[in-house]
Amino acid sequence: MNPIRTILAIIILIYLVSCGDNASTKTEEAVHVSTPVTTIAIENAPISEVISFNAVSIYQRKNIVKSMITGYVDHSFVNQGDIVKVGKPLYAVKTKEGDALSKFAPKDSTLAFKGNLTIGSPASGVVIEANKQTNDYVSDGEQLCVLAVQSSFVFMLNVPFEQNKYVVIGKKCKIILPDSTFLDGTISGKLSTVDPVSQTQSFIVIPSLSTTLPENLSVQIQINKCSKANTQVIDKVCILSDETMEKFWVMKLINDSMAVKTIIKPGITAGNKVEILSPTFLPNDRIVNKGNYGLADTAFVTIIQH
Repeated sequence: MNPIRTILAIIILIYLVSCGDNASTKTEEAVHVSTPVTTIAIENAPISEVISFNAVSIYQRKNIVKSMITGYVDHSFVNQGDIVKVGKPLYAVKTKEGDALSKFAPKDSTLAFKGNLTIGSPASGVVIEANKQTNDYVSDGEQLCVLAVQSSFVFMLNVPFEQNKYVVIGKKCKIILPDSTFLDGTISGKLSTVDPVSQTQSFIVIPSLSTTLPENLSVQIQINKCSKANTQVIDKVCILSDETMEKFWVMKLINDSMAVKTIIKPGITAGNKVEILSPTFLPNDRIVNKGNYGLADTAFVTIIQH
């Protein structure tokens, strides 16, 4: 063989062997790249899914207090916003005749006709309107004030008709006030009409505790849609999905350095917790909760926290 060709063949062989060694080294390095992750275990716990609806506070019963005589308001005992008990004096009204004769009574005792009438509260409640004040002229049957009966205070819950199957009379619910405080409530009834524009049906919610709140207060009412007493539950951050949200999976550790993609079927979602319907995990199974995004179906990992 020509010496020159022999030398070239040796050089090419050495080059190929060198490239093969470099590729092998790079492949080994790529295979052993690991991602730092943290893990948690599956819980067995109760979970409930809730739905929220808008509601407004109202007084179902209001008493319109009227004058029974024509005359002048001699004294007003209440102001708007006052809380009154049944029988409490609201207004003292004097007839026109009594007002006229009272000016002559000191001179002639036969004219001592007072013509006073005290009007009391027909029920306990809150004065939401005070239309007349001292010295105002009133005619027979004219409105003096409006009294909201405190025991009739409820929340009117508006529910889209397609979801009224979740709102059952007698069911308990949670009332969330604008200041983030909570009240327990009970659904006590529903109206037989539907709003023609919004197609919502109104339900009556009674708070469990007697409270003094203003009318027309907007609140949120939470109702349990479904619940389970004991099921597999995991943090929402552990669950990954495809772009169409049709497939869901978690990264499960098979040993201390490798995680594999495990397809799951999610169930109830409540806050940051999600129910897993299948598969059934073991108590000692570890699921990646941080560092799982973008991992391959099988990935090397480094656990930085248990």
